[in-house]
Amino acid sequence: MALVGAGPGHPGLLTLRGQQCLQECDVVLYDGLSNAEMLVHAPQAEHTCVGKHGQTRIWKQQEIIDETIRHAKAGKRVVRLKGGDPAVFARTSEEVNALKAEGIPFEIVPGITAALAAGSFAGIPITHRGIASAVALVTGHEEPGKTESDLDWPALARFPGTLVIYMGVTTVKQWTDALLSAGKDPATPCAILRRCSLPDQQKIQCRLAEVAGHLTPASKFRPPVITIVGDVTGLSDSMDWFSRRPLSGKSILVTRPKDQADGLVASLSELGANVVVQPAIEISPPDDWSDVDDAIDQLPTFDSLVFTSRNGVQFFLDRLLVRGQDLRCLAGAKIAVVGEATAAALAKYHMRADWVPDVFDADALLETLSSLNPLPSKTLVVRTQRGRDVIANGLRDLGTTVREIVAYQNRDVTAMDEGTLAKLKDQSLDWITLTSPATARNVHRWFGDELPSCKVAVISPLTAETVRELGWRVDAVAQSATMESLVQAILEVEAT
Repeated sequence: MALVGAGPGHPGLLTLRGQQCLQECDVVLYDGLSNAEMLVHAPQAEHTCVGKHGQTRIWKQQEIIDETIRHAKAGKRVVRLKGGDPAVFARTSEEVNALKAEGIPFEIVPGITAALAAGSFAGIPITHRGIASAVALVTGHEEPGKTESDLDWPALARFPGTLVIYMGVTTVKQWTDALLSAGKDPATPCAILRRCSLPDQQKIQCRLAEVAGHLTPASKFRPPVITIVGDVTGLSDSMDWFSRRPLSGKSILVTRPKDQADGLVASLSELGANVVVQPAIEISPPDDWSDVDDAIDQLPTFDSLVFTSRNGVQFFLDRLLVRGQDLRCLAGAKIAVVGEATAAALAKYHMRADWVPDVFDADALLETLSSLNPLPSKTLVVRTQRGRDVIANGLRDLGTTVREIVAYQNRDVTAMDEGTLAKLKDQSLDWITLTSPATARNVHRWFGDELPSCKVAVISPLTAETVRELGWRVDAVAQSATMESLVQAILEVEAT
C-alpha cells in the first residue's frame, strides 16, 4: 500500500518513486486534485476517482478509507494518489491510522506541494534572503464543527515572513478579516494562484485588502487556489518564465489519433499551450489480414516497396514479425517513403529508406520514382483503405506492375467525447490543428459551418485545400509534413 503525492498538477512533476508505485499496483484510488493523466503509468490497474467537484460525487473520508482497506485485505497492491504532498493538508494521518489498525503495511511517497511549486511556476519564491527568511503554510478551511479556531491569527499577522493560505476560497472573507483585524497592513502584497503548474495557470496580484473581492463566486476563480501573502510576491514579474513562453495562454485542439498525438502535444505544451486532445480519426488493423499475408508471402517477387505513411510501416512490419518472419524478407526490395516521419518510423525497425522526396507528399514521391532509371518493375504499395491513388496509378501509367494492400484503416470519429465538450465549454479555442483531409472533414462535421473564433493550422497544402473547400479559413500551413513544421507555422503566425 502506497500513499503517493501527485504534485501540484503537471503530470511531469510526479516523482520517480511515485511512478514506480503506479506501474506496480493493482488499484489506484485518486482524488480530484491529482492529475488523471498520471494514470497512464498504471494501465494494468483498476482506477477509481474518489471525488472531483462538478464531475463525480465526492467520497467521504471514511468511504475512501474503507475502500482502501477492502482492496488491501484482498491482497491487491493499492496506490492512494493524492494531490500535492501527502503530508500537507491531505488528511493522510487518518488513512495511516486506519491502515495501522488493520495491520496493513504502507509507505508514503512525497509530492511537490503547491506552495513550493509557486516559486518555480509563478516566479514567487516563498523564501528570500533579503525579504522573507520564514514561511508558514496555513489552512484557510479548518475542520467543520470546531468551536474555535486553532489558528492564532494575531501571531500570523505578525509573522516575519511569507504566509501561504491553502483552501481559502470559500472562507476568504473570514481569514482576510482576521489578518486585517489583527493588524496586518491592508497594503501587504499578495498573489492569488490558481491551478499552479498547469497550462491554464492563473495569477492575480493585489493587496491583502483586495483578496476577498477577487475570490467571489462571480469571479469564477475557483479551487484549486493558494494565496501567497508577503513581499516575495513582488518578485513575480522578474522571475516569471512560465507566462512568457510563446504559446502561453493559447488553447489548441489537437486532432491526431490518440496514440500518435504525444509528440505534437509535448511540443505545444512545452511552448506554453493548453492542449486539448480529441482524435478525429482512429487507426485500426484491417478487418481481414489475408491480402497483407499473401503479399508478405510474395515479397521476394517485388523489387520495390512503397510506404505512404508511418502507420503503414508499423502495421505491415509488425504483421510480418507476428507471422514469425523477419526483415530478411525485404532484402531484395528497395524502399520508398513519403516523408521524413515515415522514414523515421522505418528507422525504428533498423531499416533505411532508399528514396525520400524533398517535398513530403505523394506527388513528390511519384516524381522521385518517375525519375529512376531503370524504373521499378514490380512495386508493392502499402496504404490505408482510403486516400489518393497518386503513386499507384502514376507508376502503372509508367508501366510498372503495382500491387496495393491495405495494412491499416482510418475510422472516422463522428463526435467529440464528453470530456472534450466539457473542456471546450470552460475555455475558448485559439487554434485547431488538422493533419489530413479526412481529419479536416471530421472536425468540420463536429462544428459545422460555425467554426469557433479560432485559427486553423494544417499539415500540408492538400489539407489546406480541403479546409478551404469546406468553407473555413486556413491561417498556417506547415512547410513540410512534420509535426515540428506544423508547430513552427503556428509560432510564426503568433509572432506576427
